[in-house]
Amino acid sequence: MTSAMRRGLARCMQCGLLSKMPSLGKKEIAHCPRCDSELYLRRPRSVQTTWAHVIAASLLLLPANLLPILTVIHFGKGEPDTIMSGIVDLWNTGLWAIAAIVFIASIVVPIIKLMAIITLLLVVQWRLPLSRTQCIALYRFVHFIGRWSMLDLFMISILVTLVHLGNIANVESGPGATAFGAVVVLTIFAANSFDPRLIWDLENE
Repeated sequence: MTSAMRRGLARCMQCGLLSKMPSLGKKEIAHCPRCDSELYLRRPRSVQTTWAHVIAASLLLLPANLLPILTVIHFGKGEPDTIMSGIVDLWNTGLWAIAAIVFIASIVVPIIKLMAIITLLLVVQWRLPLSRTQCIALYRFVHFIGRWSMLDLFMISILVTLVHLGNIANVESGPGATAFGAVVVLTIFAANSFDPRLIWDLENE
């Protein structure tokens, strides 16, 4: 099967228009004739950029889980909670559904998302034995679960905004929340910087 790249056709990543790639010099850049976005056969340095985001997100997972993410101050007293201690507290107080949601959104989703992106990178670079269908399913799964990554930060922001009762109760976000937010953003960048067309290239090599 002949690929679009072999025919010199490039799909604009912004508007989706399929265009014929012109002959370019070393420092010249093609542009989409419809939306004027940068046009390329494959996203430049896609694998390297994705690896950089994945490694940074993996490193930040440690402070995100070890540092306090939230402190609830009640009558002037309060203990900082990490993600896991907060989940345990929610579970012990009988809020099992909320504990499960926080656990999935804060721990399961980021780890699974990173593992899925790393798997795609390993398939492209080291030819792991996954079929094209499996890789595309994995790529779509990464984008699907990504929308739930911000749930935990959303809950914290709502708490910090609403629970501010002076000396009675107050909620403060901790440095773990900043690290966790960075993990979420970096995994989004990693998923978006990976060019799924690299998967098609494996069949043509």
